Amino acid sequence: MHDPQVQPPAEAAGTRELMTTAPRLECSREAARLAALDRYDVLDTPREEAFDRITRLAKRIFDVPIVLVSLVDAHRQWFKSRIGLDLQQTEREPAFCNIPIAQNAPLVVPDARADPRFAGNAFVVGEPGVRFYAGAPIVSPGGHVLGTLCLIDRKPHEFSADQLETLTELAQVVMDELELRQLANSDALTGAASRRAFREELGRALHLATRHDHELSLVVFDLDDFKQINDKHGHSTGDAVLARSVAACLGQLRVSDVIGRLGGEEFGVLLPHTGARAAFEVAERLRAAIAEASFSSGGETFHVTASFGVATRLRGTVDADALMREADAALYLAKAQGRDRCVMARPAEIPADSSGRRRVLKGGKILFDRRTRSRDCTIRSLSDSGAGIDVVSSAGLPDTFELAIDTDAKVRPCRLVGLTDRRLEVEFM
Repeated sequence: MHDPQVQPPAEAAGTRELMTTAPRLECSREAARLAALDRYDVLDTPREEAFDRITRLAKRIFDVPIVLVSLVDAHRQWFKSRIGLDLQQTEREPAFCNIPIAQNAPLVVPDARADPRFAGNAFVVGEPGVRFYAGAPIVSPGGHVLGTLCLIDRKPHEFSADQLETLTELAQVVMDELELRQLANSDALTGAASRRAFREELGRALHLATRHDHELSLVVFDLDDFKQINDKHGHSTGDAVLARSVAACLGQLRVSDVIGRLGGEEFGVLLPHTGARAAFEVAERLRAAIAEASFSSGGETFHVTASFGVATRLRGTVDADALMREADAALYLAKAQGRDRCVMARPAEIPADSSGRRRVLKGGKILFDRRTRSRDCTIRSLSDSGAGIDVVSSAGLPDTFELAIDTDAKVRPCRLVGLTDRRLEVEFM
């Protein structure tokens, strides 16, 4: 909602200064909070009716235009469910939700313009024009605040103690759904495996392939321009496109193959006992099956296409995240080359540091321009030689910079080796 690229120079100090402005205890608590959030593996997952039902109910109870289930990692607030707001995420720094997270207590702001804490806030003076805010923390069984269930209006509101109690109870319902979600093995909309279940199956399959030295491949695909389908035809039509696209793929797969929903319109297909050539042929069949399906909305018939990335296990590989990165890199190339195509992962297209990474969720800062500028980030994978980093935007970042990880005692010089709009792959120099 405003340009997140420049931070005050004081925020871009070295490790000693960073530890002064963010005391060690606070860093430790934030690291534990992020670790708790990571265990639910919910960030960047598709819409789910269980959470949308809660936001709809809250909208009816409190009669406000905007209701959000907001989950907060190190650099952003991401909305698992949202009503009245088009954005899927915003930067974290100006988020009202920071206060309930820090205090583990609800926050009510009857009129943000009259409150000196928020009168100059970017979300108050700019879009979405917040005047009223009420947020209840979403607290894990271990006591960590993962985010908030929050209400927003563009006009002032009073909020009674009874209303706050109701909002707090609804936030607990959100937490209960997150707990139940961990038990779910399939995506309710498409019938594909849930992301958690798919990742677990990929890990098991990799270990079996390594033990018995057999081939294994992974295909990831993404429906092209899917947001335009939702915008033009509505979410119900978009849901039908997702469900029928998965059904079209299932008609081309073996019983032993596994398809999973990884994100909103992104899917993975696990192909045991399948080498590179055969996996590419499967991807082409899936691409054709999706393109052949037709859909109708408002008297109009339309088709959709998908882009595919294919990766095959190298001998000795047991790292599921590394294989996913290879397939994702190939998918990104398919998008860059014009969409509606399949691309095979090749070593030159895979970030150099693709081995030895472990999956993490850690806070950090990117320091550049001689530490006069900084940008908040979330480290998603890490090894001794490199990292995968998420940012709100990669625009304006140089090819070399320094990375300060909140829980670490050193600042690492980095070289950029892979880049998308919001994901950086770096090697340590």
